[in-house]
Amino acid sequence: MTVPTSPSHATTNTTRRWPHQWIALVVGVVYLLVGLAGFAVTGFDGFTEHDHSQTLMGFAINPLHNIVHILIGVLGVTLWRTPSGARTYGWILAIGYGAAFIYGLIVVNNPDANILNINGADNVLHVLSAVVGLVIALWPRREGSATNHG
Repeated sequence: MTVPTSPSHATTNTTRRWPHQWIALVVGVVYLLVGLAGFAVTGFDGFTEHDHSQTLMGFAINPLHNIVHILIGVLGVTLWRTPSGARTYGWILAIGYGAAFIYGLIVVNNPDANILNINGADNVLHVLSAVVGLVIALWPRREGSATNHG
């Protein structure tokens, strides 16, 4: 089997990245960095502690909350590479952060149930993250494009 070596073959074999993929990557990187930076505030003690004095840029955190951010970030950095992977990440954000928003509304004033140390700022971020997830998941597909598989 011979492999074409023409310059045109090299240029047609490149992978096109769609805007929803780049959004997924950016969101993933931000959540990964926030999760890692959170440990500078919380350390590793008080894993599910409810302490609103532990904040990062106004958002209440604890070590469990940091781990959730890291996991969400790793998923974004992993899934952004393909259009369908980015859409999957978008659905994870939409459903996961939609649920986190509802959970936050319920537990924000109940320290015993608030194992993620969620405050009002977190609730706003969670609903915005759910909306961004929908944007990623529902990004219009380009009809007739052989390189868009998602």
